[in-house]
Amino acid sequence: MVVMNVPDDLLYSSDHEWIQISATHARIGITDYAQDALGDVVYVQVPTVGVAVVVGESFSEVESTKSVSDIYAPVSGVVIEVNEALGSDPAAVNSDPYGAGWLCVIEMSATNEIDALLAADAYRALTEG
Repeated sequence: MVVMNVPDDLLYSSDHEWIQISATHARIGITDYAQDALGDVVYVQVPTVGVAVVVGESFSEVESTKSVSDIYAPVSGVVIEVNEALGSDPAAVNSDPYGAGWLCVIEMSATNEIDALLAADAYRALTEG
């Protein structure tokens, strides 16, 4: 069995996004588990800066050699920053999902939404179950 990297200092959605909280900002990407399931990522559609996103709704897409997958907003708010580097290096999602492979930063409109997210142990249990 392959052991996936699940950093303890992040929160996770059941849709396999990770969230790093800093005050009212949430940096978001897809988990090691998700990038492994997708296979080689060949294109990332990052959201547009200024767009409002709603928790649970699709706001981005990742295309791999296997499929195209929607990325769902783990929190509601407004996109304030996107990872433009993914345009020329979408494989960073595979090689460094928690670092260079981040997707965007959202200014959260409802910080209490993070209460519904999973801690690392709960996410590990979800992916190993």
